[in-house]
Amino acid sequence: MSNLTAQNKVFTHSFHNLPHCNRPRSSLFFTSNCRTGRGFGGGGYGFAVKACSNSHDRYRVGAILRDFDAQLVERSSSTENNVTGSRFVNGNGACHGGKLLGFPDFPLTGKVVVAVDVDEVLGNFVSALNRFIADRYALNHSVLDYHVYEFFKIWNCSRDEADVRVHEFFKTPYFKTGIHPIPGAWNALHKLSRLCKLSVVTSRQHVIKDHTVEWIEKHFPGLFQEIHFGNHFALDGESRPKSEICRSLGAKVLIDDNPRYAVECAEVGIRVLLFDYENSYPWCKTDSVDQHPLITKVHNWEEVEKNIVSWIVS
Repeated sequence: MSNLTAQNKVFTHSFHNLPHCNRPRSSLFFTSNCRTGRGFGGGGYGFAVKACSNSHDRYRVGAILRDFDAQLVERSSSTENNVTGSRFVNGNGACHGGKLLGFPDFPLTGKVVVAVDVDEVLGNFVSALNRFIADRYALNHSVLDYHVYEFFKIWNCSRDEADVRVHEFFKTPYFKTGIHPIPGAWNALHKLSRLCKLSVVTSRQHVIKDHTVEWIEKHFPGLFQEIHFGNHFALDGESRPKSEICRSLGAKVLIDDNPRYAVECAEVGIRVLLFDYENSYPWCKTDSVDQHPLITKVHNWEEVEKNIVSWIVS
């Protein structure tokens, strides 16, 4: 990845692990803005859901989820903690023993693009950061102390000092091996990958893109088509708003834990699932999100899955 430059604003990672394929398991490349379809909700992807009517949407959602669960019980012996080396492949779906998992009876004319955040949505970043801050600076905090997701306000230091501390954290084992997947994320995303084009949209900085890609490939192999970095709170380089990245992708849904990003994206017409895991993220509790019609609060990955499937079949 030595060919990265400040001008490369969209970083894309494509996962390849197909049987009988001579290409490497993963390859990295740059891409221009990408759209695979039109609309979601008002604009419409033109979804064709066989044998499904509005009066039966609730029944169909339940049937779809039960069908997925039954398939995963039979075919997924690997768990969220042991997915590396499995035969589930590429971001368009999953393959095990040559048979696709998913919706053979529900043909789609296109896939809705879903953007997924990393920290506190895919992995427990703040918990790992707190351990580092406690050991390095003798500041003891729990996740429950973060009434806002602005670290300098919690640590009582300047914004610049907080950024320096976070970048120091990036160089330690606390960051490199201490962040673990959020429970339920892999199962839900694996099932949704048959209906959606999944892309990572994170505010993470360019300086940790290599490790971020490796972490995602380890814990969520083959599920994401692209990875985009906003480079927020960085010591160098330009940043890019999440709303701009999501619009360039044609994303119709964002899964994120940060109310500021939720409102920013909802204001440009993107549905947002505000992820407040087990109601344990104090920074999620704000009136600005509760009143917005395009923002729905969810508390676990099962709720994420149900909401997205419900929107698609309705």
